[in-house]
Amino acid sequence: AQVVEKDIAAENGVIHIVNKVITSLPSIDQYIGSNPNYSEFKKLLDKFLVQYVLNATVTNNYKNIHGTSVDIFTKVYNSSLAFSPNNENFLKLQDNDGQADTYTMFVPDNTALTNYINTVLLEHYSSVDQLPINVIYDFVNAHMWRTAVWPTKFSSTYNAVGEEARFNNSTDIVDKKVLSNGIFYGTNKVQDANVFSSVYGKAYLDPDYSIMTSLMNLDLKFQVSNINQKYTLFLVSNAAFNAAGFTADPTVSNVINEQWRYTPPGGGTVLTGSSALVRLQRILNMHVVPGRDITDLSAPGVALTTSGEFVKYGTNQVIAAGNLDAATVANVTDKKTAKNGTVYYIDKLLQFSEKTIGKHIEALALTSASPFYNFKQYMFNSAIYNKTTGEIQQVASGSFYTFLIPDNAAIVAAVNAGLLPGTGTAPNMIPNFTPTLPADREKVNNFIFYHILNKRNIATDGQESGTFETLFKFSNGDPSTIFVNNTVPNIITLNDMLNRTANVITTSSNNLSTRCTIHLIDNYLKNN
Repeated sequence: AQVVEKDIAAENGVIHIVNKVITSLPSIDQYIGSNPNYSEFKKLLDKFLVQYVLNATVTNNYKNIHGTSVDIFTKVYNSSLAFSPNNENFLKLQDNDGQADTYTMFVPDNTALTNYINTVLLEHYSSVDQLPINVIYDFVNAHMWRTAVWPTKFSSTYNAVGEEARFNNSTDIVDKKVLSNGIFYGTNKVQDANVFSSVYGKAYLDPDYSIMTSLMNLDLKFQVSNINQKYTLFLVSNAAFNAAGFTADPTVSNVINEQWRYTPPGGGTVLTGSSALVRLQRILNMHVVPGRDITDLSAPGVALTTSGEFVKYGTNQVIAAGNLDAATVANVTDKKTAKNGTVYYIDKLLQFSEKTIGKHIEALALTSASPFYNFKQYMFNSAIYNKTTGEIQQVASGSFYTFLIPDNAAIVAAVNAGLLPGTGTAPNMIPNFTPTLPADREKVNNFIFYHILNKRNIATDGQESGTFETLFKFSNGDPSTIFVNNTVPNIITLNDMLNRTANVITTSSNNLSTRCTIHLIDNYLKNN
């Protein structure tokens, strides 16, 4: 229409007279329905996200006007969507509010959508009908913006799930329209959503891994699906969870997340509801390595998991502390790459240990030939050690620790330096593992405490360095510290408070325990 008379001032605005009646534009919903290029997308909407609800008010109005009883239905989109494509009221707050923004929707054409469905969404399903409904929600929501997306602002405007428009305005957009309730872009590719392209997607789109998906959905979904952060994911099938004693039982609770049941395969106390879930969540966290994309498991290495506990790998096998206790390993059966990391399919759960740290140290020093033997003997006979349970004073069951155990030669050197009780005269003193004098027993306690990093679990992964507190405290209450240089994998150098140096003996270290890693070092550490 052309303006034939303009700028007519009125009390509350300006009037322009045009030479044509301006008809309303179609809505996003109407445009998708009328354009055959988007018929496959419309099928998804119609089949899974639309229902027609009887509208009593409109039905009654129709009857009053026409005198006949005809049921009138309203087209309603699922509330899980970011917005309804047929909604003309943009985030309407009140009847007379002014509209200052609009919706935007990117819709892939039939070729792009069909290809993505067949190659990505249906990799482990035979038809769209078998997909979990949440997959449909996530896919469609990835194409919806509750704001205007201008052609120059694709990379800085975020959709309903917090992702930018991943399209090239010059090559990926085949159709542009300003419609009655928003901006529409027809595309020749899909929005590659994080939940499908990340390590999370490998579990999410495979029904055989639905247990891991359900557990990740509780806390970790938005972390492991973030393609801007690196992850390594060890993926375990439902069958492996079941073999380890974990099942879902609706009789346990009406709340889905509390329907878990744990039945120890070897017998023992059955856990249900939240008790089983807590155990499952700790196990799940041991299968996620944050901040690292480990692309090869053939060489020996260690990795810190989300649980704060380390796992060991090598020769395409993965081991956690509980696996070592049971003398089992998890074998890698497959490997896939995602945008934010690598996924390894393993045949067994990575399990945490039920043993105390003291019992693990005892197991490392069964005979005098063990390099851990002298330290273990001092610890075993000290007042801070419970020989029955393996508990060590000040070592809490729920905290993280690193044990830095001097080898036998270093212990003898500490004896000759007067840091541990011994017999004979220096430099030929020998350890006295059962001292009777209170001062000597206190020496043992202080020596052990100074070789335990408090609330820190460190292994030779080259990831964490710094000055860390030990369990030893000075008489005024101040903590003692050790500097850990751990910038290169498989090499850790330690400096005590006198700047003396010790090295982690890697071949005898990275011994996994309960929220703890035990290392062998080639020198004793001194706090003053």
